[in-house]
Amino acid sequence: MSEPKPPYDQRLARICVRPFAGTFLHPNVVTALSLLLGAASGLVFGFSEPSMQHLAALLFILAVFVDHMDGELARMSGKTSQLGYFLDYIVGCTNYTILFCSLGVAMFRWTGSDEALLVGLAAGLANPIIVGLRLSMERRFGSNAVEHPRSGGFEIEDFIYLIGPLTWFGGLSYFFWLYALGTIGYLIWTLWEFARWAWRE
Repeated sequence: MSEPKPPYDQRLARICVRPFAGTFLHPNVVTALSLLLGAASGLVFGFSEPSMQHLAALLFILAVFVDHMDGELARMSGKTSQLGYFLDYIVGCTNYTILFCSLGVAMFRWTGSDEALLVGLAAGLANPIIVGLRLSMERRFGSNAVEHPRSGGFEIEDFIYLIGPLTWFGGLSYFFWLYALGTIGYLIWTLWEFARWAWRE
């Protein structure tokens, strides 16, 4: 059976970093750029006026996309490493944690909703637990245990890109509630999957 093609964003990331494959640019520098973009997005979401949310959404989309570029650059340039692999996981997790915590703060500031603040913090803090579980699953059960569902060049995690159009058309609150609650649900599902694979062992 042939290997499935990479998702579209990963293919685009490969095209974007190809000119840098023969340069001194290190993949870990690209990883750091992703973290800076994610942190900037969180700061804008959490502490600026609602009119700036469009910029914050764009910054987060860039953070997610750049997060794909470091791995592609590492493979092209032969600079793959265990450190880079774990840094990629940690930075991706940190960006999602920042996103949901900052959105919870933003919703609280804009609407006074204590529930939004609690859900945002819960969704943000769910991410380190999810990543820890997935790393443990991959180490114990192999990469098949952490494969994301994929169809037609898209992965389930690609829904995060909807933060852009939904925010730009005034639907940030819908994104927040659906994706935050979905993240908490994903944590529950990951716990179930961990238990299921452990039972098979």
